[in-house]
Amino acid sequence: MRALSVPLLEIETARLRLRPLQEHDDAFILELLNEPAFIANIGDKDVHDLAGARNYIEKGPQASYRQHGHGLLLVELQDDSSPVGICGLVKRDSLPHPDIGYAFLQRHWGQGYACEAGAACLEHASARLSIDYVVGITSPHNLGSIRVLEKLGLQYDRTLELPGINGPSLYYIPAKTSAEKE
Repeated sequence: MRALSVPLLEIETARLRLRPLQEHDDAFILELLNEPAFIANIGDKDVHDLAGARNYIEKGPQASYRQHGHGLLLVELQDDSSPVGICGLVKRDSLPHPDIGYAFLQRHWGQGYACEAGAACLEHASARLSIDYVVGITSPHNLGSIRVLEKLGLQYDRTLELPGINGPSLYYIPAKTSAEKE
């Protein structure tokens, strides 16, 4: 297991700031994880109150920071620090490589935030964490997420079943690697 070797830093883009999730982000996490689109596309995380949101932050992203040196980060607007989503690397026991994960409040869809945050996370993974191979997973019906993965330079590789996820998942790999495989 990779221990935290590089301190988690804030990542800034032209419009966004990505930072580690903290306990005081509980109200935002409660809202995000209970949006109908989140539940339909990612799943019900069984977070129904602020205590559940704090537990999710502690046992999910913060545990990942400690264990892997990376995890989902809060994405907020630079101009007013309002949270719009989460984005970062997720290391699943069932996959050999970390995947890029993201979710944004539906009212912020269509503004390019997922692509902007995702690209910043991939750059950070390569430059600061020496992680050059990041995959993507999404449900077959999540067309918006498929477009984000493709814009981030990933391409469809195969469909697979993952533990804890109901139904099939589409598995995306870096596009340059697909050509090298043949």
